[in-house]
Amino acid sequence: MSELKQELGLAQGIGLLSTSLLGTGVFAVPALAALAAGDSSLWAWPVLILLVFPVAIVFALLGRHFPSAGGVAHFVGLAFGPRLERVTGWLFLSVIPVGLPAALHIAAGFWQGMFGWQGPLLLMAELGTLMLIWFIGTRGAGSSANLQSLIAGLIVALIVSIWWRGGITFRDIPFPPLPQVSVSLMSASLAVMFWCFVGLEAFAHLASEFKNPERDFPRALMIGLLLAGSVYWACTVVVLHFDVWRTLSAAASLPAIVVELFGKQALWIACIIGYLACFASLNIYIQSFARLVWSQAAYKPESALAKLSKRQLPVNALNAVLFCCMVCTIAIYAFSINLDTLIIYANGIFIMIYLLCMLAGCRLLKGRYKALAIIGSALCLLLLVIPGWKSLYAVIMLAALWLLLPKRRTTTIRPVQP
Repeated sequence: MSELKQELGLAQGIGLLSTSLLGTGVFAVPALAALAAGDSSLWAWPVLILLVFPVAIVFALLGRHFPSAGGVAHFVGLAFGPRLERVTGWLFLSVIPVGLPAALHIAAGFWQGMFGWQGPLLLMAELGTLMLIWFIGTRGAGSSANLQSLIAGLIVALIVSIWWRGGITFRDIPFPPLPQVSVSLMSASLAVMFWCFVGLEAFAHLASEFKNPERDFPRALMIGLLLAGSVYWACTVVVLHFDVWRTLSAAASLPAIVVELFGKQALWIACIIGYLACFASLNIYIQSFARLVWSQAAYKPESALAKLSKRQLPVNALNAVLFCCMVCTIAIYAFSINLDTLIIYANGIFIMIYLLCMLAGCRLLKGRYKALAIIGSALCLLLLVIPGWKSLYAVIMLAALWLLLPKRRTTTIRPVQP
């Protein structure tokens, strides 16, 4: 079977992961965290990064030793066999009908903010976004990485500009003393903030496209994680400093601050950067879905989805993913489906995928690495329990796929020594 082109370097990987994590959350989540915990949210970000670190390290180790376009599904296949690998792959793909149209809707909302678009115009903006993703995806992972590195730079530049123009210094940061921090408020904010770090599973599908995956993939993952966490923390400082989160919607807080500091003419800058942040997250997910479809189709080499283009890209698989997303987007618009409720169920799918990856790490890794995978598994189980009965959707989907999908031959387990 032909392999994907290896063209990603360390800097490109950092740009891909950081924008994947920032995505649709960078404008809204800091205000939501402030609403949930006030000044205590400034402590919540470092705590969350520490909690996510074991999960991120397991992703980094598995991607380093077993780089594959199959991502988490590949790791699960090595640990538990090809049947669960296929189930995991389809579980990830089940997010497409809900998650991608929702993210498209959020991205199109920035065009609404700039031009007041409604109804059909917003739908055209969403479909135009898909066309742009197709154009970039047919140019290769390197083109996506270069664009997303630029977007990451724009996001950082925007936050730095707000700090500078607003006269914010580290002495102004309202860090409450630790004894005064409410544990219950911190827990509430952490539940909101965790979704900022959903994106590691998408990044794992690009591991095989690094020039030196053993060296650069884990470094890109960890540095990108820290960069995204730092940006979220800096945004939270801004939101708390200007105290607009009490009166405005979460997504409107940062644009309102930009207008206050730079004037109404600067609103379009905030909206464009917000759109690009959403676009970056959408792009890496769609490219990852395409690589997953290609890797799963590789079991049937005669399938059109298993073919690569002359540039060694899974263009047929990309077309299939985009077509599915387009149909779902049009259907959601036509039937006026409420996406908010559906997104909650999609979140359960992401937690289940993280849990399966951590369990694969428990099987494939040894020594201190295995200990980190056990910690990550415990965290994912806790996150799966918190939403209560809503997590049953993910459990039912996993069970249904296990029963309906056919078996495949077993895969040899290759444990990693510390």
